[in-house]
Amino acid sequence: MAARRETERESRWPARRLEPWGLPRPPSRPLGPLATTILFCMLLDPALPLTQEHQDVPTTEWVPSLNMKFDRRTMELSWDCKENTTYLECVMIHKEKGEIRKKPKNKDCHCNFSHDSLHGGVTFVVKVNSTQGPIPEKLVYANPGGEGTAAQNFSCFIYNVNFMNCTWAKGRAAPDDVQYFLYIQDFKEKRERECPHYVTDSGTHVGCHLHDLSGLTFRNYFLVNGTSRETAVQFFDTILSLKKIEIYSPPNNVSVDCNPSHCQILWDPPRTRHPSSAWDFNYQLRIQKQNNKEHAGNQLIDVTGKSENKYNFPSPEPRPKHTVTIRASDARGQHWSAWSQPVEFGSTQATASFVHVYVLVVLGTFVCALILSCLVKRLFASETLFPRIPHIKDKWSENVHTDHQIIWEKSTPDTGKIDQEEILTVEEVTVAPESV
Repeated sequence: MAARRETERESRWPARRLEPWGLPRPPSRPLGPLATTILFCMLLDPALPLTQEHQDVPTTEWVPSLNMKFDRRTMELSWDCKENTTYLECVMIHKEKGEIRKKPKNKDCHCNFSHDSLHGGVTFVVKVNSTQGPIPEKLVYANPGGEGTAAQNFSCFIYNVNFMNCTWAKGRAAPDDVQYFLYIQDFKEKRERECPHYVTDSGTHVGCHLHDLSGLTFRNYFLVNGTSRETAVQFFDTILSLKKIEIYSPPNNVSVDCNPSHCQILWDPPRTRHPSSAWDFNYQLRIQKQNNKEHAGNQLIDVTGKSENKYNFPSPEPRPKHTVTIRASDARGQHWSAWSQPVEFGSTQATASFVHVYVLVVLGTFVCALILSCLVKRLFASETLFPRIPHIKDKWSENVHTDHQIIWEKSTPDTGKIDQEEILTVEEVTVAPESV
């Protein structure tokens, strides 16, 4: 493994290939018979060089190779300085960003470019001004190795302020014995570090865990190199902003204060690796009713950082028991933190008393209806069993003319209602007094 790592370090930076543009070099092969004959004739004829000397015919000037070099660590393109030569422009041709142009200062023989990814291959061009006009010379910075052997699906994220995980996958065409190595370079001090703790899958490095992020700057360069005994492995590189890949911790100190009409939810912003203002955060509040199986009363509320880390939740008394959890994210991204610990507010007694009142109202209504129906039934039954008895009219209190004669025949009782009575007729017989 040590020999393999040493081989990987020796081949860490991709090869460069120099391709000069411009006029060709003078041939170095022997002159042919025809050229020898022409040169011999020119030497024998003294008039020919004289004629050419007096003619104003431009001569061809050859510009020697600049011996261009590129340093990936400093992103500096340099070349050998030549006398009587003016350097007009440096160009980096990026496959994704196109042409990036720089102009050398004074008579400097180098250009500095901003850090960028190079795994797609770039081409550098230096334009030299000579008597024949601008002559370009180019340097191709290639990514050697088989296509599809580089690490893929590379990503990193920071969590809990001081920890970072990076993951990648094995290239689709990578050989079985491929091994990857991660290097990180900060842009400020140009310091380079290798991953201290690799995550492996079947012996192949597919991730890295860092528990110390000291020394890393706002933007950093990430390089994943690969080695294999079977074939050359391409590299993968990228530039990441630590602020953009940070996943925040949950908000702290969540509390709830309630009054008869509403509840105010308060919290503190999460800790971050870099200083942030209130406008840099977005929040989501999840408010749930306890024992709510249908989730009908659950709410997901979005709150911006300008709300001063508080939210007024309408909840009049008596309020059932609720729980609230909060999560946070950067205002420019959608990497949400985990949910905070749930905080309860409201009362289970309020819910229970409300249920009791409901049950009592239903039972009271049912009992009243039952009593009313019994009273109605009893009223009809009493009318049937106990018919109304006529009473004697009071002639003194009632201002009604009454008839003192009662015709008994008119008040004939109903048949079957009373017993049969025998009526006897009594006649008064008068006996005459006897004479003396």
